[in-house]
Amino acid sequence: MDEYLKRIGAARPAGPDAESLRELQLRHLLTVPFENLSVHLGEPVVLDDQALVEKVVGRRRGGFCYELNGAFALLLRSLGYQVTLLAARPVGDGSIGSPFDHLALRVNTPDPWLVDVGFGAFSHHPLRLDLRADQPDPAGVFRVAETADGDLDVLKDGVLEYRLEQRPRVLADFEPTCWWHQTSPRSHFTRSLVCSLLTDAGRVTLSDRLLIHTSEGGRREQRLSTDAETLAAYRDLFGIELTRLPPAPPRSGE
Repeated sequence: MDEYLKRIGAARPAGPDAESLRELQLRHLLTVPFENLSVHLGEPVVLDDQALVEKVVGRRRGGFCYELNGAFALLLRSLGYQVTLLAARPVGDGSIGSPFDHLALRVNTPDPWLVDVGFGAFSHHPLRLDLRADQPDPAGVFRVAETADGDLDVLKDGVLEYRLEQRPRVLADFEPTCWWHQTSPRSHFTRSLVCSLLTDAGRVTLSDRLLIHTSEGGRREQRLSTDAETLAAYRDLFGIELTRLPPAPPRSGE
């Protein structure tokens, strides 16, 4: 876990308090990319404590929600935080997705916080789960609302991001959906290739060979033309050393 803290450039907190949690989440978002390269490189995504830490810390890679939030939960627990895994259903194509489609964390300090380092462009800071008022964040204005069934809707700028269950889960509960995301031609992870990281200025994303920089000043795109350029972008912008590029995902309809 000391190596994990070095990986994200964070000091060991004096105790499991809310201020330290806020700093740890932000450091994680700024250093560990959201990426689905393993799906296209033929690397199995293993939801096992040792495998998650080895990938994020030992291999200095990123991952998607099950990996990023799963690994971060291990770090937080080692630092004395009370962490609960929660299942969420993100919104896509205008409807709420299936159960276990996303993994997020409840962290008590002892106040309850929603912590999520695995949802791409989401909140920079933890969100209070017991607060029903607007919660301003550098990424937008968030709100947590209760549903009639006892779930929690998480909204960003008035738009539903995902529906969060409050029942505690274990990592193995997410294995079937994780396998589906790695193998199904209907999964957005098999149909797209993405690596994305929060930056001090905004966000940098590499979608196949399209490099996208976003900031308050707008959006700038660059098409990378060679393998060498693309490998260098993974190395220099995301800290990911690859010996080969993942193949481009099939186009829609193929």
